Order: sequence, then C-alpha cells, then structure tokens
Amino acid sequence: MNTEFARDMSPWANFSLGFTYLSPVAGVYVLFAFALATAGPPMIWSFAIAGVGQLLVALIFGEVVSQFPLAGGVYPWARRLWGRKFAWMTGWIYLLALLVTIASVAYGAGPFVAAVLGLEPSTKLVILCALILLALATGINFAGTRVLSIAAMFGFAAELAGALVVGGWLLIFERHHGLGVLFDNFRPAGESSYFAAFAAAALIGIFQYYGFEACGDVAEEVKNPGRVIPQAMKRTIYIGGAAATFVCLALILSVADIPAVISGVDTNPVNATLEQAFGTPGARIVQGIVLISFLSCVTSLQAAASRLAYAYGRDDMIIGSKYLKVFSHARRVPPYALIVAALAPALIIVGSSVSADALTKIVSFAAFGIYLAFQMVVLAALRARIRGWVPSGTFTLGRWGLLINVGAIGYGVVALVNMCWPRTPGAPWYDNWIVALSGAVVVVSGVLYLWLRRPHAASDAPYSDAIPADRRTE
Repeated sequence: MNTEFARDMSPWANFSLGFTYLSPVAGVYVLFAFALATAGPPMIWSFAIAGVGQLLVALIFGEVVSQFPLAGGVYPWARRLWGRKFAWMTGWIYLLALLVTIASVAYGAGPFVAAVLGLEPSTKLVILCALILLALATGINFAGTRVLSIAAMFGFAAELAGALVVGGWLLIFERHHGLGVLFDNFRPAGESSYFAAFAAAALIGIFQYYGFEACGDVAEEVKNPGRVIPQAMKRTIYIGGAAATFVCLALILSVADIPAVISGVDTNPVNATLEQAFGTPGARIVQGIVLISFLSCVTSLQAAASRLAYAYGRDDMIIGSKYLKVFSHARRVPPYALIVAALAPALIIVGSSVSADALTKIVSFAAFGIYLAFQMVVLAALRARIRGWVPSGTFTLGRWGLLINVGAIGYGVVALVNMCWPRTPGAPWYDNWIVALSGAVVVVSGVLYLWLRRPHAASDAPYSDAIPADRRTE
C-alpha cells in the first residue's frame, strides 16, 4: 500500500521495538517484590501461563496485520474486521491506556534515576526525572523512523545483555537456593487456598506480555510487513518472555531470605540482592541498564500511541483530526500526534504533585485497558471468521485459526477478570474495585463521545471489508 511513512525499519528493528515496549527487565524489577511477597517462588510459573495465552493473541494479530498492514494497530484492524463504531471504541480504549502507560513507565523510572545518582527519591525529583525521560523519548521519536529503529535496537541489545549478564552472575555466584524452591510457597500447612495468592501474584506474568502489538503499530514503516511483522510479534513473545523468566529465576534463587520478603521485613529484595552481588558501584551500573530499559520502553510506547492518534486523524475520527493527520515529510513522522503522546503523559505526571493517590487510580487502568483493547480485536477476528472471513495475508493459521481464536478469547477474559478482581477487603469499595471502575469510566466516556459527536459518520475510510459483502453489518 502507499504510505507517507518511510519504510526504514528493518525486521530486527521492528522486533526490537516490540521487545523494548515489553521491556522484560524493567517489568520484572518493578513487580518482583510484590509477586514474591504475595505467592512466593511459584509465582514464576505465571510467566509460562501468560506467555502461552498471549502467544495465542499474537498469532491472531499476526493474521490480521498480515492482511491489513496499517499504521495504528488495533484501531484499523478492528475497523476492517468489524466496523467504524466498534473500531473507534477499540482505539479510544487503547489510546488512553497507552497515554497512561507512558506516564506510569516514565514515573516508575524516577526512583532508579535517584538510585543511580545516590539521591533520595523525593516526589519532586521523581517527577523531574520522569519529565526528562519523556522529553528524551520525544526527541528520539521526532528524529524519524531510522533513529527510532536505532534506539530500539540499542535498547534491545542493552536490555538483553543486562538480563544475561546480571542473571548469569547471580545464578553462578549468588545462588542461595536450588530449583526445588520454585515449588515451595513458604506458607504454613493448613493455610487458606493458595490459588487466590497465586492469581494476585500472576499479575507479574500478565503485565509482562504486551508489547508485541507495537510491531504492528508501525506497519507502514516496515518493508514487506505482511511477512515481517507476524514473525517479529512471535519473537517478542519468545525472546522477551525467556529474558523475563530468566531474570526472575535468577532473582528468586539469589534472594537470601525469602521468608523475610513474604513477611514484609524485606520490602526491596531486588536492590538488596544487587547490592550484595555487585556492591554499590556495580548495583548502580545495573540500575543504569534498567534506566536504558525504561527509556526504550517509553520511546516505543510513544511511537505506538502517536501512530494510533495519526490513524484516527487520517480517518477524521476524532476531535482535532485536522492536526493529528498532519505529516512531516521532512522527518517522516506525524508531529502533532507525537506532541499529544508527549503532553498528555506529562500532564498526568505533573498531576502526581497534587495527588499521588489520583495518579495511582489513573494508572490502575493502564494494563487493563491494553488487554481490553486486545480482546476487542480478538473478538472482532472471531466474529469476522464466523461471518466468512478467510485471512488472505502472507501469514495465516489455516484450519487452526478458529481454535486459536477461541483460546485467545478465553485467556483474555480470565486475565481481565484477574486484573480487576477486588483484593483489598479493608479498603473502601471504590478503591477495591478501582481497576473495573476506571475501565468503566473510559468505556462510558467513549460511548458518550461516540453518541454525541458521531465521529464515525464523517469518515469514508474502508471498513468491514474483511467480511464478504453479503454478510456485512455495522
């Protein structure tokens, strides 16, 4: 297809974009203490469960992007599989989730910056560091596809090397436990069901395996996208999941006192383990590598969000479309869409100075929103299949397509329920249900916008064309 983007992104750069969006090292370091304290070492098995589930989703996405290699990912895919209104809602949920995720990742980098500099991570310092990181990511994205590709590949190389070096060192020189500990939850006999604890800790696996869709968000910047992108999506799952599992395994076997983590005495086992293994200077070097992971992750997220906003604008589907669809032919990027992907997260980050609690409530929607948007595409693919869609791209699943599609739906529903399940009975009901409530707010606001503004009616871009003409409805 014709496109204004430059097809400067190589297959490995496309994979690196998905890998750095997934950011296995940063994801494990941020959630490790929570998961280990909640369910003990067996929490590592959630990586395998989530990996298989998200691989099913990635395979469906691969079929769709192979036939419809369009910038913006889930929005144009849902549009071609189902219709304009459904696609608008899918993109709305995903765009807000991406903007919030950019803010949360940038904000989460603040304490690592402070640790590298040897400073106390005060709220103002964390906000300042987050804004600087966001500005750096924006600069990389404004430089164009070629620079974005180089940054993604550098981030991939640094993160993978960090995972292998740090994990290998811990396993060889700092291991305190054998593999048998992976089956020991350190709970007293007769305690209440372990399932609830494992389900809560499994969030470390669930949150780990999105990022592969970013490979498809930049489909118009890749040569031969119908063949390249499905392969990149699968590699993101395989290599990213393996790296995350390896780092998690190394940390578990290297934590000297696991009961202290479970009891809450040791609240930061990652830093304690790194300090013990590498000393203060070495630990700061490792934390510096983690910072590169954060920067790469923010850059990839911002690239995905800007392409989605541009796709909305190109189809005249949202307020401000005349600006969002502007394309810089000099830099080969959509400048106003990138500005939105920078300013919206910046406002969320700055807002944390007024209310950190409000930031927590906003961020709680991030992963849930991404998974929900994923499932809307998977559902659209299943509906299209039932109505006669036969995938015609370079990559297809053949006779296994329907079974994999159903499996992807099943996994996604379980993951969504797990993410929004209330787990703090002592908290006010609205805090206990914050993930579900934040999701409902986003969905309801989108429905109201769709009903009042009817943006889909102004768009003449193709829709529903995956389905045979005589079976189309919207």
